[in-house]
Amino acid sequence: MDVIALDIPEVKIITPRRFSDDRGFFSETYNARAFKAAGVEVDFVQDNHSYSARKGTVRGLHFQAPPHAQSKLVRVLRGSIIDVAVDARKASPTFGKWVKAELSAENGKQIFVPKGFLHGFLTLKPDTEVAYKVDAFYDGASDGSVKWNDPDLAIDWGVGDHEASLSEKDDKAQSWREFKSPF
Repeated sequence: MDVIALDIPEVKIITPRRFSDDRGFFSETYNARAFKAAGVEVDFVQDNHSYSARKGTVRGLHFQAPPHAQSKLVRVLRGSIIDVAVDARKASPTFGKWVKAELSAENGKQIFVPKGFLHGFLTLKPDTEVAYKVDAFYDGASDGSVKWNDPDLAIDWGVGDHEASLSEKDDKAQSWREFKSPF
C-alpha cells in the first residue's frame, strides 16, 4: 500500500494495491500489521456505511468529543467525494487549518483522519456510498458539528451554498468562532 502524509502530516492518504484481471479486481483495504508498519496504529471497533442519493450532499463537519473521540479510515465504495479534515487540536501548530482529498471508487484512495479533527465530505456524484472504520463507538452526547461553509475556515469545497444538500443537523451547526474545541 501507498501512504502519503498530507500538509497536516497526521492526516494520511492510504492507497491499497489492487490486483486486476478481466473479472475485476481484488484489494486488501485494511490490514492491522501493514497499517502499524505505516505508522497508523489504531484499534477499529465499528464500521459505518453512508449512502447519498444526490450529488452535492455535504456530511460534516463532524466530531465526537473525548472520551469518545474517533479516528476514522474513510473510503468510497461507489461514486466520489471531496473529503475534508480540519485540525481542532488547540495546541497544534496547524489548529484551524484544513486538508482535503478526492476519494473515489475508481482511485481506491482512503483517508486516515486521527482524533482531534473535524471531518466531512461532499459527494461529487449521485448515488455515492462511503464506508468508514472508527476506533471509538458512537456516543450521541459527545456528537457535534461545525458549519461546513464557515467563512473563518474558508474551505474550498468547489460548490456554493445553493448547490449543497444538508441535513437539518448540519444546516444548524455552530460556527468555527462558537466552537470550543474539546481536543
